Amino acid sequence: MLIISTVMYVGRVINYEVNLGRNQPTRGNSAIIATYDDQDARHERVYSLRQLGNELYVSANHWPRAWYRQAPQNPNVEVKLAIADDFMKYSAVPLEGIEDERVKERFKPSLRSQLRMGFPRREYLRLFPGN
Repeated sequence: MLIISTVMYVGRVINYEVNLGRNQPTRGNSAIIATYDDQDARHERVYSLRQLGNELYVSANHWPRAWYRQAPQNPNVEVKLAIADDFMKYSAVPLEGIEDERVKERFKPSLRSQLRMGFPRREYLRLFPGN
């Protein structure tokens, strides 16, 4: 019975993540981040933009996270707010130490959200204007 329950749960998580990736829903704090891979191919994803003080952050809160791995390799990213017409240039920097802990605590997803997403590791990038 435990195996069946586990398989069903994993299936629900996969279904949730696939539908989220297909639909790319936008809300008031949504942004589109454009990253570039090793061949300079552009990849766009919709993510929630978080602000803490004057700093802007985007997070990898889901299992699909190729964009997050691409950003540190090529930190020159472009971000477009859901309400904006144009992309703006940013540099994306992974968080470390106290800043990482502070941001993760401030933007901790609810237990319900974590259950739907399958408890992926959360990783954040800070965005610096211009590049």
